[in-house]
Amino acid sequence: MPVLEVPESETLENTGDWEGHVWQVILYNDDYHLFDQVVWQVQKATGYPFPRALAITMEAHTTGRAVVWAGSIEECLRVEAVLREIGLHTDIVA
Repeated sequence: MPVLEVPESETLENTGDWEGHVWQVILYNDDYHLFDQVVWQVQKATGYPFPRALAITMEAHTTGRAVVWAGSIEECLRVEAVLREIGLHTDIVA
C-alpha cells in the first residue's frame, strides 16, 4: 500500500491538546430551585465559604449566569457533577 505524503504546508496543527488549559463551570439561573438550596449546593460542590457561595448564587440570579469554578477539566467535571445532583443547569466552557 503506498504511503501518502503530506506536504509541509498542509501539516495540521495539534488542536486537541488542552493540558494545562483553564476551564470554567457556569451556573445558570432557573425558576425551579430555592435560593438557599442553590447556595448550599454551590458550597457542597466547591467548598467555598457561605459568603462566596452566596455571591455566586446572587450573580447567577441577577445576571442569568455566574462562573462557579475555574480549573482543570477534571476539577470542573467534579464540581459540575455535584451541582447537577439537584438538577441545576450548568455548562463547562473553555
